[in-house]
Amino acid sequence: MSRTTPATAFLRRQGITFETLEYEYDPSAGKLGVHAAAAVGEPEERVFKTLMAEVDGKPVCAVIPVARELSMKKLAAAFSGRSAAMMKQPDAERITGYRLGGISPFGQRRAVPTVVAQEAESLPCILMNGGGRGIQVRLSVADALAAMKGRFADILIPQRMS
Repeated sequence: MSRTTPATAFLRRQGITFETLEYEYDPSAGKLGVHAAAAVGEPEERVFKTLMAEVDGKPVCAVIPVARELSMKKLAAAFSGRSAAMMKQPDAERITGYRLGGISPFGQRRAVPTVVAQEAESLPCILMNGGGRGIQVRLSVADALAAMKGRFADILIPQRMS
């Protein structure tokens, strides 16, 4: 039986179909999202992390692939702002109601504008934090976007060709 979190309870209230995947959370893992993808046996391109930031001092949420990096310049542009910065941990935890490493875009204490990296648009399903450390939820991209009242945007730093 999966643990119920504010995120999974929120998805159930919204009538969203999802699957919960639990794994052994390792706080010492260098990149927690990459560790989560490996732990649940999913490709990194399909597992997304939730980042809390501020655009012109206002809180926003960005959902991006775990192995990619957020462009602050593009994030600001996505919200028609001038500047963006990562939110400080205590502020992110207070606004979302989740602890770092367990922040979900679903069921946050305070709803904030949300963008999802446009790379998700072509995926059949997506995995995101389910509201706790060691919990991922798998759901359709369309359902995820609707549940978080988000939209797609070009917000990633371009990958370098190797």
